[in-house]
Amino acid sequence: MRVTSKGQVTIPRDLRQLAGIHPNSEVIFSIENGKLVVAPKIDPSAALERQRLDRLTAALDRLEGTGDQMLDADALMSLTRDRD
Repeated sequence: MRVTSKGQVTIPRDLRQLAGIHPNSEVIFSIENGKLVVAPKIDPSAALERQRLDRLTAALDRLEGTGDQMLDADALMSLTRDRD
């Protein structure tokens, strides 16, 4: 990959998709362990939404396998609908 006289490079599509870099999005450049790193700039609201999603996913992971495997859909519906 060549750098143009203006310092530009084209990030391959597959790498952009993996990194979450979309057209017209902003990126951040940094140097980590002597390497140039390009990452999408995450706005604060997106970061909060990501944290919420991560917490939900963790809660669902903790619940995995805790349900009653013998309970069928009809029994579950009667438990949730037939409350007084």
